Amino acid sequence: MNKISAVIITYNEEANIGRCLQSLQGVVDEILVVDAFSADRTVEICREFQAQVVQKSWEGYSRNKNFGNAQARFDYILSIDADEALSPELAHSILAAKSNLRGAYTMSRLTNYCGRWIRHGGWYPDVKLRLFNRQDARWVGDFVHESLEFVRRVPRIHLKGDLLHYSFHSLADHLQRVNTYSDLAAREILHRNPTGILFKMLFSPPAKFIKGYVFQRGFLDGFHGLCIAAISAFDVFIRYAKVYELQQARKAEEKP
Repeated sequence: MNKISAVIITYNEEANIGRCLQSLQGVVDEILVVDAFSADRTVEICREFQAQVVQKSWEGYSRNKNFGNAQARFDYILSIDADEALSPELAHSILAAKSNLRGAYTMSRLTNYCGRWIRHGGWYPDVKLRLFNRQDARWVGDFVHESLEFVRRVPRIHLKGDLLHYSFHSLADHLQRVNTYSDLAAREILHRNPTGILFKMLFSPPAKFIKGYVFQRGFLDGFHGLCIAAISAFDVFIRYAKVYELQQARKAEEKP
């Protein structure tokens, strides 16, 4: 039977990491945590689960994940975030696949938003590729939304079961993370030298709301679906607003 290393990157994840590690018990053959010097009980909890902990300064999602993959004992990597957990069905699917691992494996991610599982608005199935051979792929992306880049074509198999994502615990939590991630996203957009930012600020947010709430039936998730659609639209607006702000700052610096 093939063996799998689970690789997790962490920073101050004491509220989530125990649930994640518990779901991996009996499924993977090694748990490797790359911790960016957490100031809470994250490392202590990891060691309670006999996970191997390597501490490394934060250099970005892709770099820290690639570092963890390189440190792992086994070639097949299950990349999972601290705020995620395997559902029993997904755990069973991974165990069944271990008898003949080949190619790369995708799974559907189901998100818990303020205590409710969200199945509409474009949030489900949120298909993720998380089980792969490190000889075939590496993480790329300097700012946010890292992705796997494959060096060769490999078959992709979809596993049954959900990757449970415990994302936002409150509306304040969602808004706070929008502010944080929009900084990273704005830098990524600016790196591509975009044009028409004011146009996108005006028209992209309402388009985002209508798509998620109406066409992707976010309204079926009730109050939570409305909040997701509204905050997602604001997220689009604030990203482009921050890009515009950065562009103006750059122009001011270039003036003699």
